Amino acid sequence: MTVFREITKSRLIHLCIAMTFFTSGLIINFIQLILHFCLKPFNTQLYRSLMYYLCFSLYSQLVFVAEWWANSRIEVWIDEKDKKFAGKEHVLLVMNHTYEIDWLAGWMYADKCQVLGNCKAYAKKVISYIPCIGWAWKFAEFVFLERSYDKDREIISRQLQAIMSYPHPVWLLLNAEGTRFTPQKHEASVKFAEERGLPVLKHHLIPRTKGFTASLASLRNKCTIYDINVAFKKDDPVAPTMSNLLNGNGVKAYMFVRRIPLDQVPEDEAKAAEWLQETFREKDRIQDSFHTTGSFFKTSGFKETQSEVQQPRLQVLINYIAWATFSISTILYYLVSSLLSQNWIGLSIAVGVLLTFYVLMSKAIGMSEISKASSYGAENGKKNTN
Repeated sequence: MTVFREITKSRLIHLCIAMTFFTSGLIINFIQLILHFCLKPFNTQLYRSLMYYLCFSLYSQLVFVAEWWANSRIEVWIDEKDKKFAGKEHVLLVMNHTYEIDWLAGWMYADKCQVLGNCKAYAKKVISYIPCIGWAWKFAEFVFLERSYDKDREIISRQLQAIMSYPHPVWLLLNAEGTRFTPQKHEASVKFAEERGLPVLKHHLIPRTKGFTASLASLRNKCTIYDINVAFKKDDPVAPTMSNLLNGNGVKAYMFVRRIPLDQVPEDEAKAAEWLQETFREKDRIQDSFHTTGSFFKTSGFKETQSEVQQPRLQVLINYIAWATFSISTILYYLVSSLLSQNWIGLSIAVGVLLTFYVLMSKAIGMSEISKASSYGAENGKKNTN
């Protein structure tokens, strides 16, 4: 009976989280749609400023789950001279894609730098059709790619010109590995490296350099590179997964941030591609040092910096409470009203919507699982990724 009660309680909480996220997400999407047609053609900068707050209101709900609900934390190492720039400039983030929630750790850090609402990424075009998060990204001018280099090069140039003209700092995420790290994809990556005489990476996949080099012309003199190294301890009893966070099981992420001026990247395309390859070799040493010594610095060759455990912001909690109160009370009122008035059709529709929200959340969690990750990297392991 105790186990049954715990399962029921867990599913009820998950349902409440799903109701809040999807109800608020659809409302935010509707507001974005109105602003896209009624404001953007006349005042693009005001439109983008409002997008910041709408996106923050949606993204921060996932940060709430990690920090306030599951009590997760991130410990960040960044040089003091670099720390003063965080949140005050346009940034291209080059981050490892190793864990199910490494992106969420990035959002947690972005929130502390007060740029969460302007976090953007290179993403697959199919994501733009997904309600709530995908639609929000579409209105927020993410860089959606079609996996065709000729088309993507033009898309990258056009979108980056728009993003770099934002009135407030934007953080643009590039997962240069192309897909999440898995043992199978790593095996294909190792084979690729050996066939081409490249150094084998132990903790990363060989980066795909075309998207990076295609972006440089639109980024120069407009942004800075942040090399983000995210790690979780392998012996932590709680795995870094969305399922664990939703169940209230917190994790601790460790992050080493390096600020790299873009003028350090060569202008020649081939040399820029080699610069990215060398950066990932450095990242591999950083990760290897962490997993073998518990420190990013002991064997990586990088100077140790001061660390700080980031504390959750009150704005995230207030935003979530407001949306949860509105969403849950509205749905419960409708359910009770339908039941009392014997409006069985309305009641059936409401129950169907709730079940849909729950299923969508379950599907979203499934998509984030490493076992359900894209096979893109494995399928293309023998192709030239540079």
